[in-house]
Amino acid sequence: MKVIGIDPGLRNLGWGVISVAGSRISHVANGQCHGTGSSMAERLLALHRALTDVFAAHAPEMAAVEQVFVNSSGASTLKLGQARGIAMLVPAQYGLEVGEYAPNTIKKSVVGVGHAAKEQVQHMVRLQLPGVEFTGPDAADALAIALCHAHHMGSAAALKAAQVRA
Repeated sequence: MKVIGIDPGLRNLGWGVISVAGSRISHVANGQCHGTGSSMAERLLALHRALTDVFAAHAPEMAAVEQVFVNSSGASTLKLGQARGIAMLVPAQYGLEVGEYAPNTIKKSVVGVGHAAKEQVQHMVRLQLPGVEFTGPDAADALAIALCHAHHMGSAAALKAAQVRA
């Protein structure tokens, strides 16, 4: 099963695709979609087109997105929320449900500590996906999101199996 993680951003929207087969997880691809254009509408359209191309190329079967945390600037949070809308819209267009994870949940899932530094997250992603080369920090974050979703879907499947047995 292919899982895509998406790290929303207006300038750089990171994405990372992993393959999950039982307890085996491997890297498929990662990259960044760039929000280009002079207006907000043009930037969002560029992100939508680029992310749609990623979905067409890699055909993920599950998707996960990082939740927006509230910045000190309400305007910045609102703008990031618009990019997050694109990150949720494209998977929905492909008929996928979207898992949403808080930044601390992603860090705790990948590193074991909810307040880990970016460098720690990247290090642990490299350990879990040997040989991976990040196209940028946003792509590394997206792979962490995909790994978080893979770990949580494994826990959910185990819980469901236990409930069926009971």
